[in-house]
Amino acid sequence: MLKVGLTGGIGAGKSEVSRLLVEHGAVLIDADRIAREVVAPGTPGLAAVVEAFGPDVLATDGSLDRPKLGSIVFADPERLAVLNSIVHPLVGARSRELEEAAAADSVVIHDVPLLTENGLAPLYDLVVVVDASPETQLDRLVRLRGTTEQDARARMAAQATREQRREIADILIDNDVPLDALRKRVAEVWEDLVRRAREGSAE
Repeated sequence: MLKVGLTGGIGAGKSEVSRLLVEHGAVLIDADRIAREVVAPGTPGLAAVVEAFGPDVLATDGSLDRPKLGSIVFADPERLAVLNSIVHPLVGARSRELEEAAAADSVVIHDVPLLTENGLAPLYDLVVVVDASPETQLDRLVRLRGTTEQDARARMAAQATREQRREIADILIDNDVPLDALRKRVAEVWEDLVRRAREGSAE
């Protein structure tokens, strides 16, 4: 099994790359999706978040009001650290369960937005970074996601710098390119990952 950490700044196109890797046959473990699951209504995770942040972070249907919680933690590193201390261990435990269920020769892609920020690179056999210029990131967030420019810039500033991400990359995927070029690059990366997984399982 090859354990790959996949990361990239917000708006860099990491989701598109993970989708393409899944098309090739990767097993995807999506930290963002798991992070939502572990704070779903009725979970101990949600109870812990409400205890830390108060009932105001709940929507009327009893689910977590993510935008409201986001507005609290993005502006306050200490509150963000509190949230991470609740969510990260739960995400880690669930990720390990999913990984253990994968076949021995699998390429397991861990889609981890904050891999760089949380110093998680050593957990993986290699790290793939989806890279795009800050201008591209900003354009995608504003044009495609409808984020305000101010909010987009704040979210980008809250993440690791482009240089910090590039430093931990074993493989870099440039996503300042048309989709056809991205597909071609992902196919090349996939061949490399499969070869490494086979070599690893043969040892």
